[in-house]
Amino acid sequence: MEALVFDRFGGPEVLQYRTLPDPPVPPGHVQLALRAAGLNFADLHRRRGHYRLAGAAPHIAGYEGAGEVVALGDGVDGIRLGDRIGFADVAFANATRVAVPVDRAIPLPDDIGYREAAAILLQGLTAQYLVADSAPVRAGSRVLVHAAAGGVGQLLVQMAKRRGAMVIALASTPRKAGIAMAKGADHGLTYDGDWIAAVRGLSDGGVDIAYDSVGSTLAGSLAAIRPRGTVVAYGTAGGDPPAIDPRRLMEQSKAMVGGDLWDHLDSRAGRLARADALFAALRSGEIALPEIEVFALSRGADAHRRLESRGVTGKIVLVPDAAG
Repeated sequence: MEALVFDRFGGPEVLQYRTLPDPPVPPGHVQLALRAAGLNFADLHRRRGHYRLAGAAPHIAGYEGAGEVVALGDGVDGIRLGDRIGFADVAFANATRVAVPVDRAIPLPDDIGYREAAAILLQGLTAQYLVADSAPVRAGSRVLVHAAAGGVGQLLVQMAKRRGAMVIALASTPRKAGIAMAKGADHGLTYDGDWIAAVRGLSDGGVDIAYDSVGSTLAGSLAAIRPRGTVVAYGTAGGDPPAIDPRRLMEQSKAMVGGDLWDHLDSRAGRLARADALFAALRSGEIALPEIEVFALSRGADAHRRLESRGVTGKIVLVPDAAG
């Protein structure tokens, strides 16, 4: 198989495109011929050495994608050769052959293509649990979305609006704020100036929910919510968050919760139900697919550079070179 790998941590230049042995197919697994893989900021963090990695070098990047079943491990039931499968949390995904545990395999309906699945599964399932589980959005909720022009941010805006919320979008530039407003946000702000005061002014004293993927803005999010409001911290794209004194929460009955997708994908049945709901949201128009930028797997370093540029407002998808 061909794979995008790195032997040491560093910038995009450490990525190499190599031929490696095909992975084994353990019991309870299926092997996919990869058709598309989604690129995420977590891939950048892994390449830089911010996360602990399993196994020894060379490390294969990636963990989200879709492909066709070409081999079955012992004990596999309910999946056949030729089935179309997506996944959101399987390591070593940036390779032309990927071993996927059955409990993490998501059958793709006929109307969801490989590239579309790789572009929506991880970010869509993330936005879904944030608005449904971490801090449920209801009609009349006042919601703040950080990094609102990013992949999860755009989906949060759309999902919150469909649930009847008033949405304030925060982004790094006026152009990106405009992208979030085009997705349905009621107001678009940038981080320039006193954005906390601006949020409080637009929400009659503070929002009910702040979804914060930036991290370094966590104290500001806490100040921007109203008494009995909730901050949902689910990322650190802008740097490590400050320490929060719990007395700040006690004084106004404010809440802060953490969010991680893997804790919500805790069973095969639950995973399939969440995926079905996500696909239904696409069909109904509740959410729209992001714009997809396609890179050949051999150009993985260029794809990483593109994502690091912070100019991407859609989704980067890697495809095997033969796919073009």
